[in-house]
Amino acid sequence: QVQLVESGGDLVQPGDSLRLSCAASGRTVSSYGMGWFRQVPGKVREFVAAISWDGDVTYYGDSVKGRFTISRDGAKNTMYLQMNSLKYEDTAVYYCAASPQGMPTRSDARNYYWGQGTQVTVSS
Repeated sequence: QVQLVESGGDLVQPGDSLRLSCAASGRTVSSYGMGWFRQVPGKVREFVAAISWDGDVTYYGDSVKGRFTISRDGAKNTMYLQMNSLKYEDTAVYYCAASPQGMPTRSDARNYYWGQGTQVTVSS
């Protein structure tokens, strides 16, 4: 079983930076691809970024390219999302995901593990 716990969500102003963390536990989680999704009420969960099990490959959604950076620390079993130049439209609940096969990029996948989410609010 894999457990994921997000942290780092906060209320920030446009243009600010924020770093989210996802602490993972479970015997085989170090071999899983991991990623971030976000969701606002009434909308489908949106893919944000993903990273391969070894950290060598990363992939980003178009809306965050150039502003967000995903990374992971294998020794700590922790994944991060560095968010820069935050915009109002980045406001959402951010979820951590882990996939036993490849990188998690599909919000409708049935074999991912999910965290409970952390709220990010961008407001002036």
